[in-house]
Amino acid sequence: MSNKTDVRLAVKHHLHPFSDNAELKKHGVRMMVKAKGIYVYDSDGNEIIDGMAGLWCVNIGYGEKKLAKIAEKQMQVLPFYNTFFKTTHPAIIKLSEKLVEITPEGFNHVFYTNSGSESVDTMIRMVRHYWASVGKPSKKVIIGRWNGYHGSTLGGASLGGMKSMHEQGDLPIANIVHIEQPWYYGLAKTGESEEEFGIRAANWLEEKILSLGADKIAAFVAEPIQGAGGVIIPPASYWPRIEAICKRYDVLLVADEVICGYGRTGRWFGFETFGFTPDIFTTAKGLSSGYLPIGAVLVNDKVTEGLLAGGEFNHGFTYSGHPVSAAVACANLNIIDKKNLIEKVRTKTGPYMRKRWQETFSQFKYVADIRSEGLMCGFTLVKNRDTREFFDDFGTTGLICRDIFFKNNLIFRACGDHIVAAPPLIISKKEIDNMLAIASVCMREFEELMDKKLDCKTDKAA
Repeated sequence: MSNKTDVRLAVKHHLHPFSDNAELKKHGVRMMVKAKGIYVYDSDGNEIIDGMAGLWCVNIGYGEKKLAKIAEKQMQVLPFYNTFFKTTHPAIIKLSEKLVEITPEGFNHVFYTNSGSESVDTMIRMVRHYWASVGKPSKKVIIGRWNGYHGSTLGGASLGGMKSMHEQGDLPIANIVHIEQPWYYGLAKTGESEEEFGIRAANWLEEKILSLGADKIAAFVAEPIQGAGGVIIPPASYWPRIEAICKRYDVLLVADEVICGYGRTGRWFGFETFGFTPDIFTTAKGLSSGYLPIGAVLVNDKVTEGLLAGGEFNHGFTYSGHPVSAAVACANLNIIDKKNLIEKVRTKTGPYMRKRWQETFSQFKYVADIRSEGLMCGFTLVKNRDTREFFDDFGTTGLICRDIFFKNNLIFRACGDHIVAAPPLIISKKEIDNMLAIASVCMREFEELMDKKLDCKTDKAA
């Protein structure tokens, strides 16, 4: 079967996620056939730098043979068994012990899922079951943030603040509300410092709690850094204030660590980077570095005690704690440990990436709000940097920019008109330089294209 035939068949039957499938049938897709390190290779032999680690997940990079051997060994011994009905298996016990080892004190229990979306849906049910179990069944409302992302299931998409997702499927579901995101560049008042804005943004949570009644609020859920929302990094004053508000009004604090978790910010978890402690946190992606589907919800002792008091928790999945996924995930965490990848991100590649990211993109006139934390980076495309004027039809320009990167064999992502990157944690300083050298060429092409587009609009207006 030729590559051309492969590509044609790729869109014949498969409905792709988050895609205009009619458009794909018209223009085709790019076939990825192998990967190694920070690179993926397409069916035409092109070497592509994966600046997004798949979907924020391939933390240890591609081609780690140890994980393939672990998966094969587990498949030969116990390819599957469930964890329902008073049963378990060694792989899930071992992974649970490892997770408790790497999490802060007070987190001693784990519920397993198969994805970040499932982790979030599990958390929603868990939070509401907890409050019912401790005698406060009226606490049902969960507060999320606009432009946050928590997956694409009914619960996750509702809790997320992506309005385009809410438009499909009659979302959000009941008892989920939102507050504004802590985006300093886009929402700060004139003359307001980052610290002042961080406090004001956190106070939006208190205002929402008071407007609805604290006796009705079950939890506040947010990503330490908003990932798919555009790598929105809150001011340092934000999270401590959020934590204090949740404690004051007896509201559970939930961190969605699906993107930030397992080393991406230079700590095991993003909440450690920002200096707060949640009651529950959801994870997936980097748990197995994307090698196999698995997610986990980590629960502190207080919430666990309430859940245990509530009797049977009528929730779970056929593949919760799948033995092969569990074995691979445990080996993945051990590799992250053994290779000191988190310390490397925190002290070496993260600071270097921040410096080079700033140097690379600050030279381009359509770029503003250049930001990074660990190996999560972003900037915003603007029509006028001095006046903070955004492009019309927010998001269209981002896709134009993204496609220029992709054409030049570099994978960055457009989140609206935010361009973001999150390469594998194994990336070296030399590879960062190579990646950003290509990015610079792409941005020059983008700038020339936008100059022409804007000149054409000016001519027509004249």
